[in-house]
Amino acid sequence: MAPAMYSRFIRFLQEDLALSSSSIAIALRHLEQDPGPLPMILWQYGLITIEQLEQIYDWLESA
Repeated sequence: MAPAMYSRFIRFLQEDLALSSSSIAIALRHLEQDPGPLPMILWQYGLITIEQLEQIYDWLESA
């Protein structure tokens, strides 16, 4: 993901889905140990709901 897109994505997570910075940081730490798509990491660790996961993929498709 390009840096500008990554910034917009993080802003979307914080502003639209109300994810805390600490939740995002936890997911990023897990991502380093177990590479995969960030949305799936967020969901697998219970940081977002399945509905939020769908919102994320909808956002990614339209971005």
